[in-house]
Amino acid sequence: MLAYQIRHIGWWYWLATVGLLAATLAGWTEGIYCTMALTAWQYLHFARRDRSLVSFTAQIRFAYLGLLVLGLWGPFHFIHYLQLVGTTALVLAGYCLLARTLLLMPWNRRARFTLSLARRAFLTPPVRGSILQILPAEQPRYV
Repeated sequence: MLAYQIRHIGWWYWLATVGLLAATLAGWTEGIYCTMALTAWQYLHFARRDRSLVSFTAQIRFAYLGLLVLGLWGPFHFIHYLQLVGTTALVLAGYCLLARTLLLMPWNRRARFTLSLARRAFLTPPVRGSILQILPAEQPRYV
């Protein structure tokens, strides 16, 4: 699976994000701004590639950037640690909790929300490609 992932620019973006966020949490204060800049660049890259500001891949980056900003506020600083764990899981195993969560948002699904849908979204093992391939009947409207 890793050999498949490293052929895609998105994986390299996330790998760089892990390094920047880890450096930030290790004490490099300016690192968070570099992480946010890289994430904003990713958003623009994928929005342009997909020709949509609300494509699923762009939504993931936009939400990630929002979480980075929210984590700057003292009570929510723990979010940056959660992001580091989640992004590391994405880089190493291909599992993206944020993408699976966004898939369940009302604007990204056509099917009615059910526990079965949530179970499939969160418990399906990582596969080559995207979570969108795992749940074809529930593909987002903005792909």
